[in-house]
Amino acid sequence: MKRIIIAIDGFSSCGKSTMAKALARNIGYLYFDSGAMYRAVALYCMQNGLINGSSIDTETLRSRMGEIHITFEADPETKNSLTFLNGVNVEHEIRSLEVSQVVSQVAALDFVRSEMIEQQRAMGEKKGIVMDGRDIGTTVFPNAEMKVFVTASAEVRAQRRYDELTARGDNANFQEILDNVLLRDHIDQTREVSPLKQADDALLLDNSNLTREQQMEWLIEQFNNITR
Repeated sequence: MKRIIIAIDGFSSCGKSTMAKALARNIGYLYFDSGAMYRAVALYCMQNGLINGSSIDTETLRSRMGEIHITFEADPETKNSLTFLNGVNVEHEIRSLEVSQVVSQVAALDFVRSEMIEQQRAMGEKKGIVMDGRDIGTTVFPNAEMKVFVTASAEVRAQRRYDELTARGDNANFQEILDNVLLRDHIDQTREVSPLKQADDALLLDNSNLTREQQMEWLIEQFNNITR
């Protein structure tokens, strides 16, 4: 069976990462979370005082991009990918609402995207990978053999995010999360560099009313159709 690149794009809080991780485990592929890379850059900015309110110190960030090294390692128990920023496991920190509130602005910076895209393409050289994000099928891997664009209503996505945060014991406000989802949608779709959009050859998956099992059944069917 030939090895391919699977690109999963879509709106925030659609469950892309969970879906992509499960798919990779099912088919024996490696998983890379491109969104986690941008979250890690946002966290770096927060840790180093490069964000003041909604303002980003872009010139300092540009000069420090060479200091930002993002890698992934498999959790020895769950086998899921963990995100490391300069050798430190930041998987929990990058999922906070504080990071969510600034990540789209950071990801919209052209020099940040250029650096992350270069790292992502290096990860896909040997194929046999699943990568999810906002522009994987349109910019990072435009020739990916399997492309999926995931969507769901804003309310459903906000509820999923709310449930995820409260399950971790974090304080969460549904309206704040919904407002953040809508803001991120706007920023992601209107940014000048690699805006979020469905690739012409991407398969559309609206998972508003699907269980994880139904999603996986659909994904495996598409994968088998392409690789058989």
